[in-house]
Amino acid sequence: MMKTVTVKTAKEYDILIGKGLLQTLGQELKKRISNCKIALITDSTVVKLYGAGAIASIEEAGFEICQFTFPAGEGSKNIQTLSEILEFLAEEEITRHDVVVALGGGVVGDMAGFAAAVYQRGMDFVQVPTTLLASVDSSVGGKTAIDLVGGKNMAGAFHQPILVLCDTNALQSLPKTTFSDGVAEMLKAGVISEPELFQRMAKGNYMEELEELIEICVSMKRDVVMRDEFDHGERQLLNLGHTLGHSIEKLSNFTISHGHAVAIGLHLITQIAESKGIAEAGLSKTIKEALIANDLPYEVDMTTEAIAKGAYMDKKRKGKTINFVIPETIGHCIIEKIAIEEIEPMLQKARVEV
Repeated sequence: MMKTVTVKTAKEYDILIGKGLLQTLGQELKKRISNCKIALITDSTVVKLYGAGAIASIEEAGFEICQFTFPAGEGSKNIQTLSEILEFLAEEEITRHDVVVALGGGVVGDMAGFAAAVYQRGMDFVQVPTTLLASVDSSVGGKTAIDLVGGKNMAGAFHQPILVLCDTNALQSLPKTTFSDGVAEMLKAGVISEPELFQRMAKGNYMEELEELIEICVSMKRDVVMRDEFDHGERQLLNLGHTLGHSIEKLSNFTISHGHAVAIGLHLITQIAESKGIAEAGLSKTIKEALIANDLPYEVDMTTEAIAKGAYMDKKRKGKTINFVIPETIGHCIIEKIAIEEIEPMLQKARVEV
């Protein structure tokens, strides 16, 4: 049975979760928009799996469609690919009254969403996530971005979609490591404010209840986004594990995936919290065990100095401090300003002591 989560931001939209929803994409679009041209943006991996089905559904609903495909992977999430998408939209004579559909994982959603945000000063777009990570995190909340040489997600825009359609059948075809990227974000959500979600995910045996768990995760993010759409306060909690995780991801030249980097970042920041006496005793062990149960990493063979320096470019940096999300217990975190010169010794102490 399809589940619906409604997001009431400046632009209200539904997140639909269920099996076989890709077949209904055209009809769901028809319920929400008038006749127009659809620009389908996808990548070289997803197009082979779901491109034909998405196109058929959209055409059967009576929409004209054009398609742009770029090479799969984080390496495409740059200003060059963005430029190519914008030029494609112009060549296809797309207007601001037409609609972009992002079919794919987080990179596709970010690229297509950012293009929709800036093309002709903004046009509507739809998220059709095909990975667990995109389903539970990046497709929800309106953050779009590209990477710069200086860091991950350094240029972007807030641009809410008009619909998110999550076909859980697509998640069944994911490689195990790609699926676990999404699990890392779900565990993160549990640590932030959903202890029951964490406990259910920590067992590593939840496929029969996956749709319900996705709904819980998405609803949590929805509530936070509705209270702080533009990331001025509470929404920063969603960055738990990300400051160190983004540093690790970039240092690996993206050979460590986003979800795996976040998993490591989550464990490291919990070690720091425990070392500083902020987290309850044993919290890092609890999180480490949950990561292991889900085939996720908790450490990385990188120097503390390199990880700390990579964190200095975090978007949450204000002057000489960075807002870190610090876990206290499973289900409760705080935001604490930490001076950049304290990051390396703090991390070094935690990696040795805890």
